[in-house]
Amino acid sequence: MKREFDVIVWGATGFTGRLVAEHLDRRHGAAGDLRWALGGRNQAKLESVRKSLGDSAKDLPIVIGESLDLDSMQSVAKKAKVICSTVGPYAKYGSPIVQACAENGTDYCDLTGEIHWMQKMIDAYSTAAASTGARLVHTCGFDCIPSDFGTWFIQKEIQERHGVIAPAVKMRVQAFRGGASGGTIASMLNMMDEAKKDPSVMKAMNHPYAINPEGERSGPDGPESFRPYHDKDFGEWVAPFVMAGVDTKVVRRTNALLGYEYGRAFRYNEGMLMGSGPIGAMKAGATTAGIGSGMALATLSPVRSLFAQRMPAPGDGPSPETQAAGFFDLRFFAQHPTDPARSLHARVTGDRDPGYGATSRMLGEAAVCLAQDDLEDKGGFWTPASLGGEKLIERLTQHAGMSFEIVTRAHR
Repeated sequence: MKREFDVIVWGATGFTGRLVAEHLDRRHGAAGDLRWALGGRNQAKLESVRKSLGDSAKDLPIVIGESLDLDSMQSVAKKAKVICSTVGPYAKYGSPIVQACAENGTDYCDLTGEIHWMQKMIDAYSTAAASTGARLVHTCGFDCIPSDFGTWFIQKEIQERHGVIAPAVKMRVQAFRGGASGGTIASMLNMMDEAKKDPSVMKAMNHPYAINPEGERSGPDGPESFRPYHDKDFGEWVAPFVMAGVDTKVVRRTNALLGYEYGRAFRYNEGMLMGSGPIGAMKAGATTAGIGSGMALATLSPVRSLFAQRMPAPGDGPSPETQAAGFFDLRFFAQHPTDPARSLHARVTGDRDPGYGATSRMLGEAAVCLAQDDLEDKGGFWTPASLGGEKLIERLTQHAGMSFEIVTRAHR
Protein backbone atom coordinates (compact mmCIF):
# COMPACT_ATOMS: atom_id res chain seq x y z
CA MET A 1 0.00 0.00 0.00
CA LYS A 2 1.35 3.41 -1.00
CA ARG A 3 1.66 5.76 1.97
CA GLU A 4 1.75 9.55 1.90
CA PHE A 5 4.69 9.71 4.34
CA ASP A 6 7.62 7.57 5.36
CA VAL A 7 7.52 8.84 8.97
CA ILE A 8 5.14 10.90 11.08
CA VAL A 9 6.70 12.29 14.26
CA TRP A 10 3.69 11.92 16.54
CA GLY A 11 3.72 14.33 19.48
CA ALA A 12 6.05 16.79 17.77
CA THR A 13 5.04 19.69 20.03
CA GLY A 14 6.48 18.01 23.13
CA PHE A 15 10.10 18.65 24.05
CA THR A 16 11.40 15.26 22.94
CA GLY A 17 9.18 15.25 19.86
CA ARG A 18 10.61 18.59 18.85
CA LEU A 19 14.16 17.24 19.29
CA VAL A 20 13.31 14.27 17.06
CA ALA A 21 11.97 16.69 14.44
CA GLU A 22 15.15 18.78 14.66
CA HIS A 23 17.26 15.65 14.21
CA LEU A 24 15.32 14.52 11.14
CA ASP A 25 15.48 18.02 9.69
CA ARG A 26 19.27 18.14 10.14
CA ARG A 27 19.71 14.71 8.61
CA HIS A 28 17.15 14.73 5.80
CA GLY A 29 15.73 18.22 5.41
CA ALA A 30 12.08 18.83 4.65
CA ALA A 31 12.30 17.76 1.01
CA GLY A 32 15.14 15.24 1.01
CA ASP A 33 15.26 11.46 0.86
CA LEU A 34 12.74 11.06 3.71
CA ARG A 35 9.07 11.98 3.33
CA TRP A 36 8.14 12.97 6.85
CA ALA A 37 5.61 15.08 8.73
CA LEU A 38 4.91 16.62 12.11
CA GLY A 39 1.94 15.13 13.93
CA GLY A 40 -0.21 16.08 16.91
CA ARG A 41 -3.52 17.57 17.92
CA ASN A 42 -2.78 21.31 17.95
CA GLN A 43 -2.33 22.95 14.55
CA ALA A 44 -0.97 26.23 15.93
CA LYS A 45 1.65 24.54 18.11
CA LEU A 46 2.74 22.29 15.27
CA GLU A 47 3.11 25.32 13.02
CA SER A 48 5.27 26.91 15.72
CA VAL A 49 7.52 23.83 15.77
CA ARG A 50 7.74 23.92 11.98
CA LYS A 51 8.68 27.60 12.05
CA SER A 52 11.43 26.91 14.60
CA LEU A 53 13.05 24.50 12.14
CA GLY A 54 13.76 27.38 9.77
CA ASP A 55 12.73 28.52 6.30
CA SER A 56 13.79 25.26 4.69
CA ALA A 57 11.00 23.48 6.61
CA LYS A 58 8.24 25.96 5.81
CA ASP A 59 6.44 23.40 3.62
CA LEU A 60 6.89 20.46 6.00
CA PRO A 61 3.50 18.71 6.20
CA ILE A 62 1.41 18.66 9.38
CA VAL A 63 -0.94 15.83 10.38
CA ILE A 64 -3.68 16.48 12.94
CA GLY A 65 -5.23 13.82 15.15
CA GLU A 66 -6.45 13.04 18.65
CA SER A 67 -4.41 10.43 20.54
CA LEU A 68 -7.33 9.01 22.52
CA ASP A 69 -9.68 8.74 19.51
CA LEU A 70 -9.23 5.38 17.79
CA ASP A 71 -10.89 6.49 14.54
CA SER A 72 -8.58 9.50 14.42
CA MET A 73 -5.54 7.30 15.02
CA GLN A 74 -6.69 4.86 12.33
CA SER A 75 -6.69 7.77 9.89
CA VAL A 76 -3.22 8.92 11.00
CA ALA A 77 -1.77 5.40 10.83
CA LYS A 78 -2.96 4.93 7.25
CA LYS A 79 -0.97 7.98 6.12
CA ALA A 80 2.52 6.72 7.01
CA LYS A 81 4.88 3.79 6.73
CA VAL A 82 6.11 4.53 10.28
CA ILE A 83 4.61 6.30 13.29
CA CYS A 84 7.34 7.61 15.62
CA SER A 85 5.52 8.36 18.87
CA THR A 86 6.72 10.57 21.71
CA VAL A 87 3.30 10.97 23.36
CA GLY A 88 3.51 9.67 26.93
CA PRO A 89 2.81 8.41 29.46
CA TYR A 90 2.05 5.75 26.90
CA ALA A 91 -0.24 3.83 29.23
CA LYS A 92 -2.45 6.94 29.26
CA TYR A 93 -2.21 8.11 25.68
CA GLY A 94 -0.55 5.44 23.57
CA SER A 95 -2.91 2.49 23.18
CA PRO A 96 -5.09 3.76 20.28
CA ILE A 97 -2.14 4.52 18.00
CA VAL A 98 -0.56 1.12 18.71
CA GLN A 99 -3.86 -0.60 17.89
CA ALA A 100 -4.22 1.47 14.73
CA CYS A 101 -0.69 0.66 13.57
CA ALA A 102 -1.08 -3.05 14.29
CA GLU A 103 -4.38 -3.22 12.40
CA ASN A 104 -3.24 -1.18 9.39
CA GLY A 105 0.21 -2.65 8.73
CA THR A 106 1.97 0.51 9.89
CA ASP A 107 5.38 0.25 11.52
CA TYR A 108 5.78 1.96 14.90
CA CYS A 109 8.46 2.99 17.39
CA ASP A 110 8.37 4.81 20.72
CA LEU A 111 10.23 5.61 23.95
CA THR A 112 8.11 3.79 26.50
CA GLY A 113 9.59 2.03 29.50
CA GLU A 114 6.17 1.08 30.91
CA ILE A 115 6.49 -2.68 31.19
CA HIS A 116 2.88 -3.35 32.18
CA TRP A 117 1.62 -1.40 29.16
CA MET A 118 4.06 -3.09 26.80
CA GLN A 119 2.87 -6.48 28.06
CA LYS A 120 -0.73 -5.39 27.48
CA MET A 121 -0.02 -4.20 23.92
CA ILE A 122 1.97 -7.31 23.04
CA ASP A 123 -0.76 -9.62 24.31
CA ALA A 124 -3.58 -7.62 22.68
CA TYR A 125 -2.19 -6.85 19.22
CA SER A 126 0.51 -9.39 18.33
CA THR A 127 -1.95 -11.41 16.26
CA ALA A 128 -3.14 -8.35 14.35
CA ALA A 129 0.42 -7.19 13.71
CA ALA A 130 1.45 -10.62 12.46
CA SER A 131 -1.52 -10.58 10.07
CA THR A 132 -0.89 -7.10 8.63
CA GLY A 133 2.92 -7.13 8.74
CA ALA A 134 3.15 -4.18 11.14
CA ARG A 135 6.48 -4.09 13.01
CA LEU A 136 6.16 -2.40 16.39
CA VAL A 137 9.24 -1.53 18.44
CA HIS A 138 8.99 -0.12 21.96
CA THR A 139 11.89 1.27 24.07
CA CYS A 140 13.85 3.06 21.33
CA GLY A 141 15.58 5.60 23.59
CA PHE A 142 18.09 5.42 26.43
CA ASP A 143 15.65 2.82 27.66
CA CYS A 144 16.66 0.44 26.19
CA ILE A 145 18.83 0.84 23.09
CA PRO A 146 22.23 1.03 24.87
CA SER A 147 21.49 -2.05 27.01
CA ASP A 148 19.88 -4.01 24.19
CA PHE A 149 22.55 -3.27 21.60
CA GLY A 150 25.40 -3.44 24.11
CA THR A 151 24.39 -7.02 24.90
CA TRP A 152 23.85 -7.85 21.22
CA PHE A 153 27.26 -6.36 20.37
CA ILE A 154 29.28 -8.17 23.05
CA GLN A 155 27.56 -11.49 22.31
CA LYS A 156 28.41 -11.05 18.63
CA GLU A 157 32.03 -10.25 19.51
CA ILE A 158 32.58 -13.21 21.82
CA GLN A 159 31.07 -15.53 19.22
CA GLU A 160 33.28 -14.14 16.43
CA ARG A 161 36.45 -14.13 18.56
CA HIS A 162 36.04 -17.36 20.51
CA GLY A 163 33.24 -19.32 18.85
CA VAL A 164 31.03 -19.35 21.96
CA ILE A 165 28.04 -17.53 23.38
CA ALA A 166 28.22 -15.91 26.80
CA PRO A 167 25.90 -17.60 29.31
CA ALA A 168 25.83 -14.36 31.30
CA VAL A 169 26.21 -10.66 30.49
CA LYS A 170 26.33 -7.72 32.91
CA MET A 171 25.85 -4.02 32.22
CA ARG A 172 27.35 -1.48 34.60
CA VAL A 173 26.83 2.28 34.47
CA GLN A 174 30.33 3.78 34.63
CA ALA A 175 29.34 7.45 34.37
CA PHE A 176 26.74 9.80 32.94
CA ARG A 177 25.78 13.46 32.95
CA GLY A 178 22.14 14.46 32.57
CA GLY A 179 19.00 13.35 34.33
CA ALA A 180 15.93 11.40 33.35
CA SER A 181 13.49 13.21 31.10
CA GLY A 182 10.25 14.66 32.41
CA GLY A 183 8.42 12.10 30.29
CA THR A 184 10.28 9.23 31.95
CA ILE A 185 9.48 10.57 35.40
CA ALA A 186 5.84 11.14 34.45
CA SER A 187 5.61 7.57 33.18
CA MET A 188 7.14 6.21 36.40
CA LEU A 189 4.69 8.20 38.52
CA ASN A 190 1.82 7.02 36.37
CA MET A 191 2.96 3.41 36.85
CA MET A 192 2.92 3.98 40.62
CA ASP A 193 -0.63 5.28 40.39
CA GLU A 194 -1.76 2.36 38.26
CA ALA A 195 -0.04 -0.18 40.51
CA LYS A 196 -2.05 1.06 43.50
CA LYS A 197 -5.27 0.42 41.58
CA ASP A 198 -4.31 -2.77 39.77
CA PRO A 199 -2.08 -5.47 41.35
CA SER A 200 -1.28 -6.88 37.90
CA VAL A 201 0.77 -3.75 37.14
CA MET A 202 3.21 -4.41 39.97
CA LYS A 203 3.26 -8.09 39.07
CA ALA A 204 4.40 -7.23 35.54
CA MET A 205 7.00 -4.76 36.81
CA ASN A 206 8.49 -7.42 39.12
CA HIS A 207 8.36 -10.34 36.65
CA PRO A 208 11.80 -10.75 34.98
CA TYR A 209 10.23 -12.25 31.85
CA ALA A 210 7.02 -10.19 31.74
CA ILE A 211 7.33 -9.19 28.07
CA ASN A 212 8.72 -12.43 26.68
CA PRO A 213 6.47 -14.13 24.12
CA GLU A 214 3.53 -15.97 25.65
CA GLY A 215 4.52 -19.45 26.77
CA GLU A 216 8.14 -18.36 27.22
CA ARG A 217 7.85 -16.21 30.34
CA SER A 218 10.22 -18.14 32.55
CA GLY A 219 13.97 -18.51 32.86
CA PRO A 220 16.97 -18.49 35.20
CA ASP A 221 16.86 -14.80 36.20
CA GLY A 222 14.92 -13.65 39.23
CA PRO A 223 13.62 -10.19 40.17
CA GLU A 224 16.12 -7.31 40.21
CA SER A 225 18.42 -7.09 43.23
CA PHE A 226 18.18 -3.96 45.39
CA ARG A 227 21.25 -4.49 47.51
CA PRO A 228 24.85 -3.29 47.16
CA TYR A 229 27.50 -5.90 46.43
CA HIS A 230 31.07 -6.28 45.22
CA ASP A 231 31.45 -7.37 41.60
CA LYS A 232 34.69 -9.29 41.09
CA ASP A 233 34.46 -9.04 37.31
CA PHE A 234 34.69 -5.24 37.50
CA GLY A 235 36.63 -5.01 40.76
CA GLU A 236 34.15 -2.49 42.15
CA TRP A 237 31.13 -2.15 44.38
CA VAL A 238 27.77 -2.01 42.63
CA ALA A 239 24.51 -0.23 43.48
CA PRO A 240 21.13 -0.80 41.79
CA PHE A 241 20.40 0.97 38.51
CA VAL A 242 16.93 2.46 38.57
CA MET A 243 16.13 1.54 34.96
CA ALA A 244 17.30 -2.07 35.24
CA GLY A 245 13.73 -3.27 35.68
CA VAL A 246 12.99 -2.16 32.13
CA ASP A 247 16.29 -2.80 30.37
CA THR A 248 16.74 -6.36 31.61
CA LYS A 249 13.29 -7.43 30.41
CA VAL A 250 13.90 -6.01 26.94
CA VAL A 251 17.26 -7.82 26.67
CA ARG A 252 15.58 -11.09 27.66
CA ARG A 253 12.82 -10.55 25.08
CA THR A 254 15.48 -9.91 22.43
CA ASN A 255 17.08 -13.25 23.26
CA ALA A 256 13.72 -14.99 22.86
CA LEU A 257 12.90 -13.22 19.58
CA LEU A 258 16.33 -14.15 18.18
CA GLY A 259 15.56 -17.81 18.79
CA TYR A 260 17.67 -17.85 21.97
CA GLU A 261 20.92 -16.93 20.24
CA TYR A 262 22.25 -16.07 23.70
CA GLY A 263 21.14 -19.47 25.03
CA ARG A 264 18.08 -20.58 26.96
CA ALA A 265 20.03 -20.40 30.23
CA PHE A 266 21.22 -16.83 29.49
CA ARG A 267 21.38 -14.48 32.49
CA TYR A 268 21.54 -10.68 32.47
CA ASN A 269 21.69 -7.97 35.12
CA GLU A 270 22.50 -4.27 35.50
CA GLY A 271 23.93 -1.97 38.15
CA MET A 272 25.98 1.17 38.75
CA LEU A 273 29.71 1.11 39.49
CA MET A 274 30.53 2.91 42.74
CA GLY A 275 34.28 2.38 43.03
CA SER A 276 36.49 0.00 44.98
CA GLY A 277 37.55 -0.36 48.61
CA PRO A 278 35.79 1.04 51.68
CA ILE A 279 34.79 4.27 49.92
CA GLY A 280 33.19 2.32 47.08
CA ALA A 281 31.31 0.19 49.60
CA MET A 282 30.05 3.28 51.41
CA LYS A 283 28.94 4.92 48.15
CA ALA A 284 27.16 1.76 47.05
CA GLY A 285 25.35 1.50 50.38
CA ALA A 286 24.34 5.16 50.40
CA THR A 287 23.16 5.06 46.79
CA THR A 288 21.13 1.91 47.41
CA ALA A 289 19.53 3.47 50.48
CA GLY A 290 18.74 6.64 48.54
CA ILE A 291 17.11 4.77 45.68
CA GLY A 292 15.14 2.60 48.07
CA SER A 293 13.93 5.60 50.07
CA GLY A 294 12.97 7.46 46.92
CA MET A 295 10.97 4.54 45.59
CA ALA A 296 9.24 4.06 48.93
CA LEU A 297 8.35 7.74 49.15
CA ALA A 298 7.08 7.71 45.58
CA THR A 299 4.36 5.27 46.62
CA LEU A 300 2.83 8.06 48.73
CA SER A 301 0.30 10.20 46.87
CA PRO A 302 1.47 13.55 48.37
CA VAL A 303 5.06 12.82 47.37
CA ARG A 304 4.03 11.87 43.82
CA SER A 305 2.10 15.12 43.59
CA LEU A 306 5.20 17.03 44.70
CA PHE A 307 7.32 15.24 42.09
CA ALA A 308 4.74 16.06 39.43
CA GLN A 309 4.80 19.75 40.36
CA ARG A 310 8.59 19.87 40.03
CA MET A 311 8.82 18.09 36.70
CA PRO A 312 9.53 20.10 33.55
CA ALA A 313 6.33 21.49 32.07
CA PRO A 314 5.19 19.98 28.76
CA GLY A 315 7.45 21.34 26.04
CA ASP A 316 10.23 22.31 28.46
CA GLY A 317 13.63 20.72 28.90
CA PRO A 318 17.37 21.38 29.06
CA SER A 319 19.09 23.88 26.79
CA PRO A 320 21.04 22.72 23.72
CA GLU A 321 24.24 23.54 25.62
CA THR A 322 23.20 21.32 28.55
CA GLN A 323 22.29 18.49 26.20
CA ALA A 324 25.63 18.77 24.40
CA ALA A 325 27.51 18.71 27.72
CA GLY A 326 25.82 15.45 28.70
CA PHE A 327 27.03 11.91 28.01
CA PHE A 328 26.76 8.31 29.12
CA ASP A 329 29.40 5.60 29.53
CA LEU A 330 28.20 2.02 30.04
CA ARG A 331 30.36 -1.09 30.53
CA PHE A 332 29.48 -4.67 29.63
CA PHE A 333 30.99 -7.99 30.70
CA ALA A 334 30.41 -11.22 28.77
CA GLN A 335 31.34 -14.37 30.63
CA HIS A 336 33.21 -17.03 28.65
CA PRO A 337 31.56 -20.38 29.44
CA THR A 338 34.80 -22.30 30.13
CA ASP A 339 37.80 -19.93 30.17
CA PRO A 340 37.53 -16.80 32.35
CA ALA A 341 40.63 -15.35 30.67
CA ARG A 342 38.69 -15.10 27.41
CA SER A 343 35.71 -13.26 28.86
CA LEU A 344 35.12 -9.88 27.22
CA HIS A 345 34.58 -6.31 28.41
CA ALA A 346 32.87 -3.71 26.20
CA ARG A 347 32.14 -0.01 26.39
CA VAL A 348 29.04 1.75 25.01
CA THR A 349 28.97 5.54 25.00
CA GLY A 350 26.79 8.42 23.89
CA ASP A 351 27.79 12.05 23.40
CA ARG A 352 24.58 13.76 24.57
CA ASP A 353 22.56 13.72 27.77
CA PRO A 354 20.72 10.40 28.08
CA GLY A 355 17.23 11.75 28.76
CA TYR A 356 16.83 14.11 25.82
CA GLY A 357 19.72 14.69 23.41
CA ALA A 358 20.76 11.05 23.03
CA THR A 359 17.28 9.59 23.31
CA SER A 360 15.78 11.80 20.60
CA ARG A 361 18.48 10.83 18.12
CA MET A 362 18.14 7.12 18.92
CA LEU A 363 14.39 7.28 18.32
CA GLY A 364 14.78 9.28 15.12
CA GLU A 365 17.26 6.77 13.71
CA ALA A 366 15.03 3.86 14.71
CA ALA A 367 12.16 5.44 12.77
CA VAL A 368 14.29 6.00 9.66
CA CYS A 369 15.67 2.47 9.93
CA LEU A 370 12.12 1.10 9.89
CA ALA A 371 11.19 3.30 6.95
CA GLN A 372 14.24 2.83 4.73
CA ASP A 373 16.30 -0.23 5.64
CA ASP A 374 15.92 -3.83 4.53
CA LEU A 375 14.85 -5.51 7.77
CA GLU A 376 12.96 -8.61 8.82
CA ASP A 377 9.49 -8.17 7.31
CA LYS A 378 7.58 -10.37 9.73
CA GLY A 379 4.92 -8.41 11.60
CA GLY A 380 4.86 -8.34 15.39
CA PHE A 381 6.32 -6.66 18.44
CA TRP A 382 10.09 -6.49 18.15
CA THR A 383 12.88 -5.05 20.26
CA PRO A 384 15.46 -2.60 18.89
CA ALA A 385 18.27 -5.17 18.60
CA SER A 386 16.16 -8.12 17.44
CA LEU A 387 14.80 -6.14 14.47
CA GLY A 388 17.39 -3.44 13.80
CA GLY A 389 20.55 -5.52 14.16
CA GLU A 390 23.47 -4.43 11.99
CA LYS A 391 21.45 -1.76 10.17
CA LEU A 392 20.36 0.13 13.27
CA ILE A 393 23.68 -0.15 15.13
CA GLU A 394 25.32 1.38 12.05
CA ARG A 395 22.87 4.27 12.14
CA LEU A 396 23.41 4.76 15.87
CA THR A 397 27.18 5.01 15.47
CA GLN A 398 27.07 7.20 12.37
CA HIS A 399 24.21 9.54 13.23
CA ALA A 400 23.30 9.27 16.94
CA GLY A 401 26.68 9.86 18.59
CA MET A 402 27.02 6.34 19.99
CA SER A 403 30.07 4.06 20.07
CA PHE A 404 30.52 0.34 20.73
CA GLU A 405 33.99 -1.08 21.44
CA ILE A 406 35.76 -3.98 23.14
CA VAL A 407 38.01 -2.76 25.96
CA THR A 408 40.25 -4.17 28.67
CA ARG A 409 38.92 -4.39 32.20
CA ALA A 410 41.34 -1.65 33.28
CA HIS A 411 40.03 0.80 30.66
CA ARG A 412 38.33 3.76 32.37
